[in-house]
Formats: sequence, C-alpha cells, structure tokens
Amino acid sequence: MKKLKLEELGRLSIEEFKALDKIPVIIVLDNIRSGMNVGSFFRTADAYACEHIILTGICPKPPHKEINKTAIGADSSMSWSYASSTEEAILQLKEEGYTLASIEQTTESISLRNVGSKSFEKIALVFGNEVDGVSDVAISLSDFCLEIPQYGTKHSLNVSVCGGTVLYELSHFFRSK
Repeated sequence: MKKLKLEELGRLSIEEFKALDKIPVIIVLDNIRSGMNVGSFFRTADAYACEHIILTGICPKPPHKEINKTAIGADSSMSWSYASSTEEAILQLKEEGYTLASIEQTTESISLRNVGSKSFEKIALVFGNEVDGVSDVAISLSDFCLEIPQYGTKHSLNVSVCGGTVLYELSHFFRSK
C-alpha cells in the first residue's frame, strides 16, 4: 500500500466540476461567524458535489483570508450566493420546492440515521451559528430538524464538523437511490 500523490487522485478541473451533476443539496449557513468554518463548508460541499451554498447575515463572503485558508480553492469551484437574512433564503428555497431541514437538537428532531424516513427530492440544510445554533425563525420554517447522535458529554460539534457528518450521510443517501 502506498499513499497516492496529488496527480494520481484524478481530480476534476474547476470547469469539469461546474459541469458535473450535483446532489440536490443546498447548504444554508445561518449567520456563521467564523471564516474558517465557512471555508470548511465550501471545501466539504465541493468534496460531496453539493449544488449550492447560501451565506446569510454575518457570514463572511469570498474573497476572505480565513475562507481562502480552509476552502483551498473550493470557494472558486462551488456555486454560492448571499442573502441578508436566513428567513429570506428559506422562503425563496421553499418557493423553489426544496424541503427544509435544520440541523439542530429539538424536541421533535429525527436522527440523521433516519433521514431516509422522510420523503424529498431536493433538500436545503440549515446550519446554525457557533454560539446560538440554528435561529428560532429558521427552525419554525423548517419541514423537520435533523440531529447527529452523540454519546459523549458535550452533545455539541463544531459546525463545520457537523456539516461534514451530515453531508456525508446525505451524499450516501442520494447516491444510493
């Protein structure tokens, strides 16, 4: 066994990636403060070939030093837009026929493992602020909430780690259909 070199990975060019069929997942970042977290979402969304990212409110926007550091170029490959409020973004996505799922621990959230029990063709996932989580207005507009099963003492993950976990599961969900 040997580690693959960069040129052996068969990476797509930005143009090839943009032409690629994406999984029908839009990521809504609800006032994420850290450029490092935002950049990590760009990189993870690129890795799983997600459709689009919407930055809202106080989210830093490319070009941004911290985004560039963690996105390592995915801010150029990923489609993205900005909305002044999460509510505005969600209402537009609902008009476009997206199912809305907030990633949050609530009294009615379902386990990420059970995402297949819900019926949807395309989904928008709302990820919340590092301190306050997903906003109450976003939760109230969501069709359902998903939570990641956790077994330790914290019951909390860094938002970009949470994003990677959820996007891995949704990528598998859509690619196994």
